[in-house]
Amino acid sequence: MGADLIILDPALSISTPERIWLSTGIRAVDHCVEGLCSIDSNAGPESDKGFTEGLKLLVPNLLLTKQNWEDKEPRLKEMMGVIESMKGLSTGIPMGGSHGIGHQLGPLGVGHGETSCIMLPAILKYNYKHGDEKVRNPQQKVLDILWGEKTVAEVLTRRGLKKESADAGDVVGAVITELGMPRSLKDVGVGREKLDALAENCLKDPWLKTNPVPLIEKQQVLEVLEMVVGDQKSSL
Repeated sequence: MGADLIILDPALSISTPERIWLSTGIRAVDHCVEGLCSIDSNAGPESDKGFTEGLKLLVPNLLLTKQNWEDKEPRLKEMMGVIESMKGLSTGIPMGGSHGIGHQLGPLGVGHGETSCIMLPAILKYNYKHGDEKVRNPQQKVLDILWGEKTVAEVLTRRGLKKESADAGDVVGAVITELGMPRSLKDVGVGREKLDALAENCLKDPWLKTNPVPLIEKQQVLEVLEMVVGDQKSSL
């Protein structure tokens, strides 16, 4: 935002409501994950460095904060993780479908961070299903980072995931569930009757086109939304 002064004091954040603190932390995770998974020509070692360090700082420490709300050390590391995520973003790497669809969930009353909680696992799964090896291979970077963090690996194992079979959508989704964040549109009061108009509006966002599998047709967006609608017909 171009602020002249930013105060990184974890003690000041303890009064932040849990749902806001943890969900906005996942928003920064979304920057890292979509950045690492980008197939943009500018993506590479420079951007990956910030996104990688951000992910390492953010995910395990968000889990620790959930376990012990008063602990200041994980909170400070989360703050530093946000800085790293923005370093990666500042290299000009475009985001993908999680951000693009999330922008249109905001007008429906969904919190900025909560959009990432709902959409990121679904976008990862959609891209893996419909993408080629160029799209799929970058997701391995996310898996290697998260499984390499002991705190994260313990949560994933406890939730029944296996390193050799769980995809990036499974792993990120398990972390978000562990944090107690919303995983479906139903969780945030967006019903199936909103999907058609939502899909139409999403197509106006430029980051749908920069998704690793470009989302340029309404039916593609509806397929993603169907994964997270959260009623008995949904598939995620």
